[in-house]
Amino acid sequence: MAARVGLLLRALQLLLWGGLDAQLAERVGQELRREAEAFLEKYGYLSEQVPKAPTSTQFSNAIREFQWVSHLPISGMLDPATLRQMTRPRCGVADTDSQAVWTERVSALFAGQQAKMRRKKRFTKQGNKWYKQHLSYRLVNWPQHLPEPAVRGAVHAAFQLWSNVSALEFWEAPATGPADIRLTFFQGDHNDGLSNAFDGPGGALAHAFLPRRGEAHFDREEHWSLSRRRGRNLFVVLAHEIGHTLGLTHSPAPRALMAPYYKRLGRDALLSWDDVLAVQSLYGKPQGGSVAIQLPGKLFTDFEAWDPHRPQGKDSEPQGPKYCHSSFDAITVDGQQRLYIFQGSHFWEVAADGNVSDPRPLQERWAGLPPHIEAAAVSLEDGDFYFFKGSRCWRFRGPKPVWGSPQLCRAGGLPRHPDAALFFPPLSRLALFKGARYYVLAREGLQVEPYYPRGLQDWGGIPEEVSGALPRPDGSIIFFRDDRYWRLDQAKLRVTASGRWAAELPWMGCWHANSGGALF
Repeated sequence: MAARVGLLLRALQLLLWGGLDAQLAERVGQELRREAEAFLEKYGYLSEQVPKAPTSTQFSNAIREFQWVSHLPISGMLDPATLRQMTRPRCGVADTDSQAVWTERVSALFAGQQAKMRRKKRFTKQGNKWYKQHLSYRLVNWPQHLPEPAVRGAVHAAFQLWSNVSALEFWEAPATGPADIRLTFFQGDHNDGLSNAFDGPGGALAHAFLPRRGEAHFDREEHWSLSRRRGRNLFVVLAHEIGHTLGLTHSPAPRALMAPYYKRLGRDALLSWDDVLAVQSLYGKPQGGSVAIQLPGKLFTDFEAWDPHRPQGKDSEPQGPKYCHSSFDAITVDGQQRLYIFQGSHFWEVAADGNVSDPRPLQERWAGLPPHIEAAAVSLEDGDFYFFKGSRCWRFRGPKPVWGSPQLCRAGGLPRHPDAALFFPPLSRLALFKGARYYVLAREGLQVEPYYPRGLQDWGGIPEEVSGALPRPDGSIIFFRDDRYWRLDQAKLRVTASGRWAAELPWMGCWHANSGGALF
């Protein structure tokens, strides 16, 4: 749905610019209408029981309700903003009755005890809640590119998010015993019905079933991450789908975790007032009259560093640098082929022969640079280091900043929160990568060149949301994402090889991985 509507939207833009003839424009409009009808039916805005195509009035009313839930201007028209909203990544559970449920909760909040009793009756009807307060769960499988202890930590924290604000308690069931709630990763059609078949990256990320089926399913083909900055944050999606398994429907409250569309992990409280009201309506407040505990998102930004069950003895420590066992924030290379690998508030230098330094504080080398930078590149013309984070950027010549203070990159059209940066030798320019697009910067100053951004199809086969990119002495460019790399032939501009960087690229400094062991 998302990719197809994206193509049709581009055709619609050509139509608006006068670039399509009338006959083709009519076909594009009809196809957009069919895609929109399928979307509205899937997510509960149009009845599946209607044997014919919906009437204009039915379609317009469905669009109006969708626009209301999505906080768009309510016009009843299939305008570009409404179509773009339909392409955003979201939960695969239908939005049926979310408007009515939310209105009832808001009324209860302001109308006192009588409304509270009506609300309680609504939420306790048969099949919408568990009739016990101690629930077990099992993680059936997980994305293989993520370390198992980190994923289990994220699952545990996602359940704790709900137990902190309600009378519920959760525990992880043994691998061989029964469990109330099961979390499983699937690909494509997985016998849930065609409307629940997963659609690859984007679109429907996951779906779950209301009590007491106890199932939450996640699309295995998504680029799952445990980082606050890249990929689809697994912790956020886990917490949302667990809400469904507890009986919560979607919320139109814009900041709610149970809103239907994917939300990035911020640093503020993850649950909105509406989320807390909804779960307490079903299960009551925390036991013993204790105050509901709201945890900020900043606690959940690095599960790979949080493993409470890891043995603390020296023999259990993994060999080699920390970045070889998890991931890095950014990576770059200078003119002497020294790598600089960044993670948190530290960095490593890796010599051309693969020898690695001890981790060093960023502040020791680049005073004023914040932790968790998002992209870095070294100009191979003058040796200056460029760093990017959020909407700010820094430039250093040696240890000294070239600019007196961080610059606001967006002024020149640069993307916020870039995925990676690269000095591209054929153009002698910096390039930034964000999602499915890339930006080429002017030679002097932080300004995007005309006719950019462009799509990653120019780079023949590299994936979206890369975490780093490096030019190599042989003329190739290496792109990184999670535990994998892609080698791009500069002359042909296509990928010629890929694999696991820790085990297959000795110059990355992960010498322990070449013994044949798996990365994670």
